[in-house]
Amino acid sequence: MPLFARRLKAARLRSNFSQEGLGVAAGVDEFSASARINQYERGKHTPDVLMSTHLAQALGVPLSYFWAVDDDEAELLRLYHTLGVRMRKQALRSIQDLAAPK
Repeated sequence: MPLFARRLKAARLRSNFSQEGLGVAAGVDEFSASARINQYERGKHTPDVLMSTHLAQALGVPLSYFWAVDDDEAELLRLYHTLGVRMRKQALRSIQDLAAPK
């Protein structure tokens, strides 16, 4: 299964959206929403950047989550996106400390 398709399905299931519900939330006509999301999740089609942005917004994930090559990196991006500004700065400082040469 292609990376985008796998991440889209995982994010949709985590958000408790049906395929139709996600499509409608992303601005797809309700009569074709389920079929379009199904095609994206099977990897038959990949949405353009604008639709990918709408899907990311509906799912509460950053756009980069869909294309991060490493699963751990994708999870970090997803979790970072859920934090408020102050917590993001704290998380960034913690990661900088961990990555600093010793």
